[in-house]
Amino acid sequence: MAATMNQRFMLKMLSLFSVVRGYNILILIIAQYLTSAFILGHDLPLREVLLDDNLFFLILSSATVVASGYIINNFYDSEKDLINRPKKTMLDRVVSQRTKLSVYFILNFAAIFFASYVSFRAVVFFSIYIFAIWFYSHRLKKILFLGNLVASILVITPFFAIFVYYKNFETVIFIHATFLYLMIVMRELVKDLENMKGDLIQNYRTIPLVYGEKMSKFFLSALSILAVIPILLLVTRFDIGYMDYYFYVSFVLLIVFLLFLYFSKAKWQYLMLHNILKLIIVAGVFGILLIDFEEVLKRVF
Repeated sequence: MAATMNQRFMLKMLSLFSVVRGYNILILIIAQYLTSAFILGHDLPLREVLLDDNLFFLILSSATVVASGYIINNFYDSEKDLINRPKKTMLDRVVSQRTKLSVYFILNFAAIFFASYVSFRAVVFFSIYIFAIWFYSHRLKKILFLGNLVASILVITPFFAIFVYYKNFETVIFIHATFLYLMIVMRELVKDLENMKGDLIQNYRTIPLVYGEKMSKFFLSALSILAVIPILLLVTRFDIGYMDYYFYVSFVLLIVFLLFLYFSKAKWQYLMLHNILKLIIVAGVFGILLIDFEEVLKRVF
C-alpha cells in the first residue's frame, strides 16, 4: 500500500514537473546567472555575483513566475494540447486542474514575496509580468500576429529585470537580445505550424491557419534573413571572443533550417525545425562562456 502511494506521489511530481517544464526553468536560471556573471556584471568578482542576495531573489522570482505561466497556459490549452501532444498531455493530466490552479497561485504569491526582498519596484515589475502572462494565455494568444509577438516578449522579459538591476544597456547586449528575440519569434511560428490541427479545432487565429503554410514559410524565411543582420554586426563590429564560433554555427544552422523548411509539410518535419531553433537558443546560453573564455577560466579556477 505504502509503495503504491509513493509511486503515485512520484507520478504526480513528474506530472507537475512536466506541466511547469522544469527543464526550461533550469535553463532560464543558468542563462540568467551566466548573463549576470559574464556579460552584465563582468567587472565584478564571480563570487560577488553568485552570492548576491538581490540577484538570487530576482532570478528566483523569475523562475517561479515563468513556472506559474506554464501552468496557466497548460490550464487554458488542455483541450488543444490533447490533440497536438496527446502523450505529454496524458502525463500532465495526472495532476488535477484544481491542483494546478492552487500551485499557480502559490507560485505567484511566492514570486511577489521573493521580489519584495529586492525592492518595491521589483514587486511592481513581477506583478505586471504575472498579469501579462495571464492576459496572454486568456486573451492575446488567439489574436493573429499579436499572440506570437507577445509570447516572444514574455520569454525574454526575465532578462530585462537583470539588465535593469545591473543598469547595463550596452549596444552589443541589445543586438544580442535582438538575435535571441528573432529566434524565439521564429520558434513560436514553427510551433503554430506544428499545432495546426489543435488550433483549428479550438478556433485559434494563427498565421498558418489564416494565411496558409506557404505564407508562414515566407515569414520564417524573412525572419531568418533578418537574423543574419545581428550575426554580422556581432561578428564584425564587436569583440565577442570565441563566441564568434557560436554565431558561425548558428548561421549554418539557419541555412539548414531554410533548406529543410522548403520541403517540410508533416508535423514531424516542423518538430525538427523547432528543435533546430531550440538548439540555437540553448547553445546561445552556454555560448556566453566563450565571450572571454580565458577570463572565465581565471574567474572560475
